Amino acid sequence: MASAESIQRELPGVVGRSIVAGRAADGPADAELRLRAVNPATGTELPPVYIAATGADVDRAAKAAWEAFHAMHAKTGKDRAALLEACAERIMAEGDGLIAMAAAETGLPTSRLISERERTVSTLRMFARAAAEGSWAEATIDAGDPLRKPVAKPDLRRMLRPVGPVAVFGASNFPLAYSTAGGDTASALGAGCPVVVKGHPAHPGTGEIVARALTAAVSAAGFHPGMFSFLHSGGERESAVGIELVKHACIRGVGFTGSFSGGTALARLAGERADPIPVFAEMGSVNPVFLLPQALEQYAQSIAEKLTGSITSGNGQMCTCPGLIFVIRSDGAEAFMRGVAELMHRIEPAPMLSHRVRLGFAKRISEVMAVPGVEVRAGSPMAPHRSGAGAEKFEKGYGIFASPVLLKTRFETFRRNPTLAEECFGPSAIVVVCEDERDLLEAAASIQGSLTGSIFAGSLDTALVRQLQGILEQRVGRLVFNGVPTGVEVAGAMVQGGPWPATNAPHTTAVGWYAMKRWARPVCYQNAPEVLLPMELRDENALGMWRLVNGEWGTGGVEKSR
Repeated sequence: MASAESIQRELPGVVGRSIVAGRAADGPADAELRLRAVNPATGTELPPVYIAATGADVDRAAKAAWEAFHAMHAKTGKDRAALLEACAERIMAEGDGLIAMAAAETGLPTSRLISERERTVSTLRMFARAAAEGSWAEATIDAGDPLRKPVAKPDLRRMLRPVGPVAVFGASNFPLAYSTAGGDTASALGAGCPVVVKGHPAHPGTGEIVARALTAAVSAAGFHPGMFSFLHSGGERESAVGIELVKHACIRGVGFTGSFSGGTALARLAGERADPIPVFAEMGSVNPVFLLPQALEQYAQSIAEKLTGSITSGNGQMCTCPGLIFVIRSDGAEAFMRGVAELMHRIEPAPMLSHRVRLGFAKRISEVMAVPGVEVRAGSPMAPHRSGAGAEKFEKGYGIFASPVLLKTRFETFRRNPTLAEECFGPSAIVVVCEDERDLLEAAASIQGSLTGSIFAGSLDTALVRQLQGILEQRVGRLVFNGVPTGVEVAGAMVQGGPWPATNAPHTTAVGWYAMKRWARPVCYQNAPEVLLPMELRDENALGMWRLVNGEWGTGGVEKSR
């Protein structure tokens, strides 16, 4: 097995190649395999040329992951914790070069990316703690009783066991926290599943730098090199790499963050396999916000400032940005809209992640504006490029910019036009003006599944809050009170998920300890010899992991009964 130091020498910076089981891929550099990153702030292509993974690369990565999975049986939760800690340390060791690459490829500000790197490292370390502590695996022992009458009681031991190699599809809007070493990768490694990452073509250099760090960590922690692989994708191979991964017999689960069309396509593909596998897809969200009367009467301007910052966070390119805001007609509601409009008028155009994202944003806003009864209160999606060129210019050398947009409509219009309830990925929001509380509650009941729902309320709004809460609990994964939905805390209790169409698996989360359970399934061992049991289920539990023994939680051994 190559050492971490030799891996760093073999992969000295960005070379534009996939990393398969610890080594740079050396396939052909045919024209159809080549791709380049684009700087959204300038519209110019960035070096180097990247080579998309071939079918042979995909096959080698998946098979190496399968070998690594079977080598995992000798590893403990504390071993996996050491791996995740090593991943965190290696990512931090990449220093300013990683931040500079991410900024160039995404147009995101350096301060945001430094914060995102901290979040990525915190996520890795949170799952390290969870893997070491062990209670996530739900180890449960019902000791046998051979003397029980009329029949002996069998010895039953159950815990969550890893499903096998996992394919992870990174997101374009979080090049660090939801990409190569993001929550899906970290939780899968913590659960004991090798990972094959399909790199995002919008930030290939960032992905490759992080992949190099994880590859070195795998070696330093003493794991099989197939525990992690990274595959470049893009150009003519962008879809093919993903399809080949999901269909490969060695892949046993998929993590995806992205569009609704992409997530549903992968889930359908995985379901059509001879042996269907689970896909956990986070696919976007409208994140409705409900502003109640007393809150607006007292704090309209303050709420306007908070929500404007949330709507435009990351230039609106976050899955938790609020897209629908419901108010009851009042002077406070009008003051709120006026405040948001004034704030948006002061915001300079900012880069979008890619031409594709910007075109999708402009198209979506145009569709909404074409609905009779929808008016523009602030902004325009067709912001000029920084060069001064018109918005229709998309040639090389022009930036990819957009401005925030605030739209307004009445509840009757919203109710008659379901398209207004769909996500718009970009810096925009629609304010829906309701006539009374009944309209507001009906609006809440009409919302499709969402990652979050937010309620701003004063003390006199309590009765209405209770009614809204009962409705929204059935429609969102996280309910926020008097705060904005952006800023997902890295914590064990966090839920980043929600009912369809926000995700395809509403019983799961992509953030928090519970995320590890996606990559495992329960296995029961009946009357198994001690030597064949997983370490967590043996009578003498040297690991000190939490488990449920005969109805009581603890970390001690088991009184032998057989």
